[in-house]
Amino acid sequence: MEQRDTAPDCWEQEDDVEATIDGQLESAFKTFNVNAKPFVPNVNAAEFVPTFVAKAPAGNVDSAVAAEKRTNMEVAENTAPMENGDAEMTSEEPWDQKEAEPNEEEPGGGCSGDHSPEGAVTTAEESGSEMMEEEEETPVPKGPPPQPDAPKKEHINVVFIGHVDAGKSTIGGQIMYLTGMVDKRTLEKYEREAKEKNRETWYLSWALDTNQEERDKGKTVEVGRAYFETDKKHFTILDAPGHKSFVPNMIGGASQADLAVLVISARKGEFETGFEKGGQTREHAMLAKTAGVKHLIVLVNKMDDPTVNWSLERYEECKEKLVPFLKKVGFNPKKDIHFMPCSGLTGANLKEPTNMCSWYTGLPFIPHLDSLPGFNRSSDGPIRLPIVDKYKDMGTVILGKLESGSISKAQQLIMMPNRHNVEVLSLLSDDVETDDAVPGENLKLRLKGIEEEEILPGFILCNAENLCHSGRTFDAQIVIIEHKSIICPGYNAVLHIHTCIEEVQITALICLVDKKTGEKSPTRPRFVKQDQVCIARLRTAGTICLETFKDFPQMGRFTLRDEGKTIAIGKVLKLVAERD
Repeated sequence: MEQRDTAPDCWEQEDDVEATIDGQLESAFKTFNVNAKPFVPNVNAAEFVPTFVAKAPAGNVDSAVAAEKRTNMEVAENTAPMENGDAEMTSEEPWDQKEAEPNEEEPGGGCSGDHSPEGAVTTAEESGSEMMEEEEETPVPKGPPPQPDAPKKEHINVVFIGHVDAGKSTIGGQIMYLTGMVDKRTLEKYEREAKEKNRETWYLSWALDTNQEERDKGKTVEVGRAYFETDKKHFTILDAPGHKSFVPNMIGGASQADLAVLVISARKGEFETGFEKGGQTREHAMLAKTAGVKHLIVLVNKMDDPTVNWSLERYEECKEKLVPFLKKVGFNPKKDIHFMPCSGLTGANLKEPTNMCSWYTGLPFIPHLDSLPGFNRSSDGPIRLPIVDKYKDMGTVILGKLESGSISKAQQLIMMPNRHNVEVLSLLSDDVETDDAVPGENLKLRLKGIEEEEILPGFILCNAENLCHSGRTFDAQIVIIEHKSIICPGYNAVLHIHTCIEEVQITALICLVDKKTGEKSPTRPRFVKQDQVCIARLRTAGTICLETFKDFPQMGRFTLRDEGKTIAIGKVLKLVAERD
């Protein structure tokens, strides 16, 4: 609309001095109007105004009009033969004019206010330079959306685990701030709100603890999700709850992770409570190993605390206590574990090295993550996507991590164990829409052909050519980690396998396995007790999806829990067919 308004402006000026207009000018105007209506005002304003206003003094209107007449005729002559080219320009670059439209008012104002030649010159020149800037700047917004290519960076899922109040969510929030995923204003808002509740040190964790209950109590309940990028990799943060009541949620988070970050507090007394029998540091490290996390980074947090003050002795003390335990769980201290000091609240040693701690010579946390070797994942294997969560949103939406295979839009898949045929309507990888996905990515899929009520966490998406196994009875090797009394056939517990949670009963004990030699006992044991390894037959209450550990490790590891404690870890050796 503005385009039409600004063009008649000039005609009105001509009408004021009608006496000077002859037929030739009118014909020139007709050609001017038809051929170059969208383009001329723009060029006129920037290009020609300064020259003739400078030449014509304020009083001499006739000479100004004559000059304008000349320029208009020049423009008309120039543009007349360019019909095709002009049409192409207008069709190609509509955004150029849209961007320039608001600026046209300024030159127009300069043109009509002929009283101050100098002012007119400056405004016109400014507007000309502004428009030049505009023309340079407008292509910039086309820079950020390389989103289809963004997911091509290697995806790594990092789970933050550790005792309650070790600082997992705070470190997650600090990382998001340092990598530019949360802006300063949002954090300042959180800080104000946290101050009002007398919880000013909690504000960083609010970036990940989004619901009101978590913020009021300062405890994570659900697994928080966020993502950040470095130069080489794309990371998804899974912020697991540290409280022992929410360990099942933590297992769900750890089952999606490639890499675990064990956060421990160096503050006097806090490390000890987290590490002793009732603490979550031990249990979480063990569950992460069972969930298939190969690499562990131990962040010794709260090094800035007055009781610690970046002391090397305290750091070494924490390290000495942890290493034997992590070794016992199955991590190799030389290859799989990396210790580093940090402070989640101040952000020291997370992105930049800190001068507070000259004794630590390794890389800070984020550069260290970036320098880790890549994970080799095969995208040509069978499709396996264990479902973590589901909800309704213009259809059925499921969340999960693609463990193997690759999924693309409009693909036909099967939901196991109920054998529902589904079609993928759309794919989002970390909230960015894509057409196909490779293993390791956290996906949101919108499905057609299935209702949200028909899906449960622990179901698996497969391709029709290669379905995953499902059943109720299987043989497994189990390590009893913590149980006061003996375990006999008929014992009930809760089974956590990939993202599935199901009640299970030990129906038979087959044999004991010697920990050192791996030899199996010739007779059936009548019971097993803590620290023993046995092979047992288990039967679940309902049908679940699972694979043997040998074929597909991610779906063949499990933990058994009872009374809020992890009792045993194990791996599936053999699936037993149902006897009718």
